[in-house]
This record gives sequence, structure tokens and C-alpha cells, in this order.
Amino acid sequence: MSTEKNNLDIHRILTLLPHRYPILLVDRVLELEPHKRIKALKNVSINEPYFMGHFPSRPVMPGVLILEALAQAAALLTFSEEPHDPASAQYLFVGIDNARFKRVVEPGDQLILTVLFQRHMRGIWKFTALAEVEDAVAAQATLMCTVRHAD
Repeated sequence: MSTEKNNLDIHRILTLLPHRYPILLVDRVLELEPHKRIKALKNVSINEPYFMGHFPSRPVMPGVLILEALAQAAALLTFSEEPHDPASAQYLFVGIDNARFKRVVEPGDQLILTVLFQRHMRGIWKFTALAEVEDAVAAQATLMCTVRHAD
């Protein structure tokens, strides 16, 4: 997996992430350059359970779930070449800086998640993350994550 054209389908994603419905928020990896960048896709469907309450008259994807989708893409970037058992490793947020929300994300949108690796130091991974819909920025943030192993 060393070329930028690598992609992962849902079956491969399920082997790398412990998340399952209704919190699995990455449907496909479109591009992957291990340890550098990832571009992934989340198809936003009216069938998502959070739309029943957020908001019934005008469904909008919660910003925190957009950030979670970006974190899952970051986890896929982290785990793309690292052998691990998703059942014994937890990928956790340790910080979110400069989060900005620029556009609502609605049912029918395709959320494009782009995450760039910045650094890994003392067990903390740092990323620049961008979520877009139709080439318009929906959200952006700097994410910090860590991996905790169940011992």
C-alpha cells in the first residue's frame, strides 16, 4: 500500500475499525497514501438515526459526528499499514483544535473527508482534517488522537 491510488472498500474498513452501525461513519476510502494522507467518503442518508431528532423538520448532520467521521478517517490512515487487532485497540480523541463549521451537511450529501498526517510524538497522532460537500468546506479541524491497547 504505497501509492496514492489505494482505496479501501467497506469490507476492509471493517477489519481496521472497531466501529459498527450506527457509529461507523466512513463508507469508502478513495485515496490513501499511508502515513501521509487519506481521502474518504461518507454517504449521508436520511436513514441515519440521528436525523429523527436533529432536526425533524430540517435534518442536519451534527457537527460532532462530522468530527467523528474525520477521526475515523484519521484512524484508517494510522492503521493503514500497522498490524493491529481493532478489538484490542481503542483509537481515542485527545484533542480537537480550531474546529470550524462552514456549511450544513444534509441527507443526500456526500461528505468527502481529507486527513493529512502532521506528526506522531509521545503516543499522540496529530492531523489536519477537512470535510467537504461538493467542493465546499463543511468543517475543518486539527485532531489529536492516541491508541490505547486493552491490557
